[in-house]
Amino acid sequence: MADLKDAPFKTVQVEALVVMKIVRHCSNSFPTTATGSIVGMDRDGVLEVTNTFPFPTVDVASVEGSHQNDASALAAAAPRAKANIVYQNEMIRHLKEVNVDANNVGWYTSATMGNFVNSSFIENQYHYQRENDRTIALVHDVSRSSQGALSLRAFKLTQNFMTSFKEGKFTTESLQKSKLTFKDILVEFPINIHNSHLLTSFLHQLPVAATTEEVTMPTSLADLERNPVKMPLHMSTDILELSIDPFLEKTCDLLLDSIESHYTELNNHQYYQRQLAREQTKITAWQTKRKAENAGRVAAKQTPLPEDEWQRIFKLPQEPSRLEGMLNARQVEQYSKQIDGFTANVSAKMFAVRGNLLPE
Repeated sequence: MADLKDAPFKTVQVEALVVMKIVRHCSNSFPTTATGSIVGMDRDGVLEVTNTFPFPTVDVASVEGSHQNDASALAAAAPRAKANIVYQNEMIRHLKEVNVDANNVGWYTSATMGNFVNSSFIENQYHYQRENDRTIALVHDVSRSSQGALSLRAFKLTQNFMTSFKEGKFTTESLQKSKLTFKDILVEFPINIHNSHLLTSFLHQLPVAATTEEVTMPTSLADLERNPVKMPLHMSTDILELSIDPFLEKTCDLLLDSIESHYTELNNHQYYQRQLAREQTKITAWQTKRKAENAGRVAAKQTPLPEDEWQRIFKLPQEPSRLEGMLNARQVEQYSKQIDGFTANVSAKMFAVRGNLLPE
């Protein structure tokens, strides 16, 4: 992951109401991709996200021959659609009229199983970041959040990748020159969830259920050492469940698919290298033959033939873009980190019952 030292801000602060709006929109649209705009302000190295609104999408159900993938494709491209750009500017103008923070600070999108690193995501973020460097992309993973933990992450394109993407050159030579790798595509920022003072005061005033027994407080350190405080046991059979987490299983399947795509991109590049080597061999043979002919013509006092004519006769194959390969490698890294976060608990359970599962 790229370093945060060159970023215009260090952390992202998201209002709790914004989180609830994003979660609700993404959950209601699942499994279709949901996108929207976020507004706020940048202050003292903290990018504050104070409001949000979704982008309108075309109802593909009324379009003949359309299906779910069409809806996801339209929603994924919504942030850079001309109609939505006009809609976003109009909404920001209305927010300014009611004295609400209305600085455009980026956009948000939903994800499934951590699958969001693709060309559409990059193009959307580039569309925002080229106009304003203080913009981010919030990614809410609906499937991961369904496991009981909120998954909301903030990303921004690195300046090195922005330069390469603007030039549109992702050849082997350009990547070696810029030293750009798949780890330098995105930089992730820490997120803090912020509640208003009124809501915080309300949470502190909520009544707490009274304890049924009177707690005897220790009178000295010796009493505390003789009778240490015991935490109440919360009985749950979930920790005894030996079945592999479905989220982990699905992520492994997606990881294998990404690895296959990586090998496909690698084979395409190797095919290009073989084609290039064959053409260069032909060019070398032609140049050797032409030099021999010119040597004979010079000996015969004749005008030598041009030696750069090979550029018209032979056509070198064009190197395919390495961008898709880089994005796929970044997605493989994303899946690997997700699996690493799940394997600890599953592996511990498997080793714990290994003696009972395997024959003697």
